[in-house]
Amino acid sequence: MQACAYGLIGAGIGTSLSPALHEEEGRHHGLGVSYELIDTARPGTPDELGGLLRDAEAQGLAGLNITHPYKQRVIPELDELSPLARAIGAVNTVVFRDGRRIGHNTDASGFARSFRRGLPGAATRRVVQLGAGGAGAAVAHAQLAAGTGHVAIADPDPSRSAALVRALRKAFGDERADAVAPDGLRASLTAADGVVNASPVGMISHPGTPVAVELLRDDQWVADVVYMPAETRLLSEAAARGLRTLGGTGMCVFQAAGAFELITGRTPDTERMLRHLSRLLDQREAATPA
Repeated sequence: MQACAYGLIGAGIGTSLSPALHEEEGRHHGLGVSYELIDTARPGTPDELGGLLRDAEAQGLAGLNITHPYKQRVIPELDELSPLARAIGAVNTVVFRDGRRIGHNTDASGFARSFRRGLPGAATRRVVQLGAGGAGAAVAHAQLAAGTGHVAIADPDPSRSAALVRALRKAFGDERADAVAPDGLRASLTAADGVVNASPVGMISHPGTPVAVELLRDDQWVADVVYMPAETRLLSEAAARGLRTLGGTGMCVFQAAGAFELITGRTPDTERMLRHLSRLLDQREAATPA
């Protein structure tokens, strides 16, 4: 069995299901995938990307996945960006090839595939997006590339939402994106067809909701990029009111599949990966004390 080692850099990723997801898919392709978690929140792990990348290369890793909070911070450490990663300004996959570090973004295609699959026919004339970080940049780009008419970006850091809007306007036109201040969020939500949570709020480590569900209409839809838990508080409260909802498991699998293909050169079976992630989440939930 051919060996292939790669991993994930992020903060607070100790509960990530990525190792199981990648390693199991590798077995189906005759690959002995070894997937390492490099958790900078773990005591003794340095929060210095350049050194972490050098260590990974020295260990012979074929590449790395990159997650919060490094998807934008990793860019200066790379030799080359794919056109999509450059346009988005965020990287979630780094391939080590011929002594060079090449950055890619599979988050955008991952969200787009998940949205088409999970919310077919959803209206997207106007969408409010919560979160303007690395994942938010990819998700906003994916929405506009797929034909969403206008995306309103809300983020606790006004400079971050403003920077993302500038990039989106450059790529898609001034009329396609705006930043939303806290006092304007209610009006933007009222005018929207749907809401995307691209922030970490709702994760097990960041509990809560990024917006009060009472501000939403019953005929809207809500999508969340968070996949642990599979149903966030935002989604459960929205579903209880009858809104269409989309969780983050699809995006998780499709972005992972894109990274798997870039790093291993093998085309993964995404339906098999979706089934596997569902089983992993069920096992995690069953093992969690009530």
